[in-house]
Amino acid sequence: MKRLYVIGDSISIRYGPYLAQYLKGTMIYARKTAEEAAALALDPPQGANGGDSSMALAFLEARIASGGIDADLLLLNCGLWDIRSDPLTGRKQIPLAQYSENLHALVALVQGAGPQLVWVRTTPVDERVHNTREGGFYRFAADCDAYNQTADEVMRAHRVPIIDLYTFTRNLGEDLYADHVHFHEHVREKQGAFIADGSRRA
Repeated sequence: MKRLYVIGDSISIRYGPYLAQYLKGTMIYARKTAEEAAALALDPPQGANGGDSSMALAFLEARIASGGIDADLLLLNCGLWDIRSDPLTGRKQIPLAQYSENLHALVALVQGAGPQLVWVRTTPVDERVHNTREGGFYRFAADCDAYNQTADEVMRAHRVPIIDLYTFTRNLGEDLYADHVHFHEHVREKQGAFIADGSRRA
């Protein structure tokens, strides 16, 4: 049976149980864990969340150096952390050009490590709700679009399969968000089923 391993943000953590459920009997599901990150002595510690593209790259470099990735399929996403914007300067946590460089490096790293890479497009944000909260940073829908477009270009250049979770989620209707960026339970279940189907097709 094929083995699938996930590196992604809190969106993937929340649809993860449904993804595991829909893959049952066809793939063995696993994801990055806090314990695993701690064992690799990453600085800063990242826990189960994949974080931004620089953090994902650092984790994968450490993971591969310590023995590799025991999986047939590596499901990867980063973007929501990258587009975090400083409210005063507008500076992104990871500028777009650096994001592109990081993705190229991630693809090269994974392609040399064995598993087949599958990219998951970053989910949309509700910037109206997001940017009225006291979170210390903003996120904008236009940045989500720009970073997704850049990721599309990188993945297509390397012929990496893409699962378009962004468009799928946008098309689910109006009542999507449980908060500024995360989704209601019924949305997470649908996302898990969609990702499972895309993983089997990859």
